[in-house]
Amino acid sequence: MEYASKNRGSILPTALLLSLAALASTVSPSGRQEDPRAEIVNLRRATHPNFTRIVLDIGKLREYTFGELQDPGRIYVDVLQAKLNPILQGQSYPVKAEYISQIRIAQKTPSTVRVVVDVEFPRVQSYRVYPLYDPFRLVVDIYPRGAGEAGPAAPPAPAGKPAPPGAKTQPPVKREVDLTDPSLNGTSMARQLGLGVRTVVIDPGHGGPRPGTIGKSGLQEKEVNLAIALALRKLLQEKAGLEAVLTRESDVDVPLEDRTVIANQKRADLFVSIHANAHRDRKRGGVETFFLNVSPDPSVIEIAAEENATSTKTIGEMKLILEKIVRNSKIRESLALAQAVQKNLVKALAQDLPGIPDLGVKGGPFWVLIGGEMPSVLVEVAHLSNAREEAKLKTKKFRELAAQGIFDGIMEYVRSLGKGQSP
Repeated sequence: MEYASKNRGSILPTALLLSLAALASTVSPSGRQEDPRAEIVNLRRATHPNFTRIVLDIGKLREYTFGELQDPGRIYVDVLQAKLNPILQGQSYPVKAEYISQIRIAQKTPSTVRVVVDVEFPRVQSYRVYPLYDPFRLVVDIYPRGAGEAGPAAPPAPAGKPAPPGAKTQPPVKREVDLTDPSLNGTSMARQLGLGVRTVVIDPGHGGPRPGTIGKSGLQEKEVNLAIALALRKLLQEKAGLEAVLTRESDVDVPLEDRTVIANQKRADLFVSIHANAHRDRKRGGVETFFLNVSPDPSVIEIAAEENATSTKTIGEMKLILEKIVRNSKIRESLALAQAVQKNLVKALAQDLPGIPDLGVKGGPFWVLIGGEMPSVLVEVAHLSNAREEAKLKTKKFRELAAQGIFDGIMEYVRSLGKGQSP
């Protein structure tokens, strides 16, 4: 195992540059220029009795440099040709150790990600920075004075999921929220306050080792979702002047629960999760859009179960989650957004696929919509399990029409607020 180490009191070596094989071509088979930067989505840290370990999950081989700065004391690692997922941008993590105060991570330049560890150098004996492979990650081990120097070991395994609790009596599940309930009627708070829309977070479903639905020809849902999301972002930015943020910009895995965290951190006004559908009946096709709700509909439950399969939540959290759903204060605005998106998406896709079924707007318990502090919808653009629709989903034209339809729906919703977009 190769690694670089640094002992306090020794002469600072020149910055280490790990020589790697040439990066793969950044041009896709279609000729489209691809982003060559590796997307970083996770930083882990753990404090042990004799050292603190920091692990930066990168996934792709990348060059890096490291060094230290004084007044105040800092150890830094720069990862080249890399970009941060929005959930990590500008984050800081406190560390329970006398010799380390916190860890920070940020996009230093458009192509460099920097991790900074704030340390008390008089209390630090040594530190090491070294790579591990399959998947590629960088490790920083920091040893306090008096701890000795143990050799590097494999990063600690992620904490296991909590054991399911014993049998408990669960409270009855509240029935689907009735949208004719008088308490939900009338003008929503967003409209009463005259609020507009400035920021939209777009969530391309699945990614990385989680491809989602796979069509009979091998087309993967994660690819379709990202292509539509990128096209939608362009429309929102160039045609509407809105800020549009993606929860992932490349083929990486972002946990379901983190996707609305990104939206909350960005103070988004709208959250749109993009997916492609599947059904056991391969003749079934069409478009449907969901908002967060508890649903008794078996077909909705089946779709939600498929989309929720990667959640890390446990049975013991059910009560809290159900309360979040039924207390969802954005239900009316989410419904209005879903209706506008559904109508315009069907209209747009029908230009290339006449007669595509309109499956309507439905409430559903989707993890990715739980926790969002803004109107949120999940769009199932078409069915990868349907051969006719899968063939269309392969084409650039159909994907761009999908983006256009979602964009038109968002703009119809924005205009319905009576404000246009916020300045």
